[in-house]
Amino acid sequence: MPAKSTPTHNALLSCAFALVLAFVNGVSASPLMAQQDAADGESRADVNALMRQLTDRDPLTRQRAAEDLARLAPPAQRKLVEGYRLQEKNARVRLALDWALYRMGKTPALFAVVRDLDSNRWNQSEAYLAELETPEPLYGLLPQVNGNTQIKLLEALARSGNTDTLPVVEPYAASIDPKIADAARFATREITRRLNAPTQPDAKKRTPQVGKATTPDVP
Repeated sequence: MPAKSTPTHNALLSCAFALVLAFVNGVSASPLMAQQDAADGESRADVNALMRQLTDRDPLTRQRAAEDLARLAPPAQRKLVEGYRLQEKNARVRLALDWALYRMGKTPALFAVVRDLDSNRWNQSEAYLAELETPEPLYGLLPQVNGNTQIKLLEALARSGNTDTLPVVEPYAASIDPKIADAARFATREITRRLNAPTQPDAKKRTPQVGKATTPDVP
């Protein structure tokens, strides 16, 4: 007859099973956790290095550091970056810091980026705005800026706009400023053209013939 199970015996079996399960899970999870910890450590090291570069004597180094911080967007560094922005003297670096602050969650900083469309830094500003995932944050800024900036902003929306952008830009086609009206019509045309463009089917891939070509037998 098989031996009867006792409560003590069942408890020992349960403990043994739990230990084996914990060991297996620990072995399988440890490499993943180690990889994640290593990645987090590298990211923190990158951010710390970039923060140090914001004090570099070379303005270009500071600008590039701010742009890299904008891509990483570490929210914990926002207060420090705001301090660097207040003391920065170089206009291009200030613009890059404004962009970094916006990416870190400071929404009003986008207005400073848009405002620089009407400056000799307009190409730098345009490059940042092109990185926006959607043009929607620009809609509310359009009526807040001067005419020259509106023209540049309408041109930016012409490149990035979608269906929702059309009712935003179309009223500006009736502007008394002919340059603004032209920019609005251009934006409408470009967005409409892009929306109506047919999707091109993938070209059929031709399988290359391998070996020598054979000629048919001639009777």
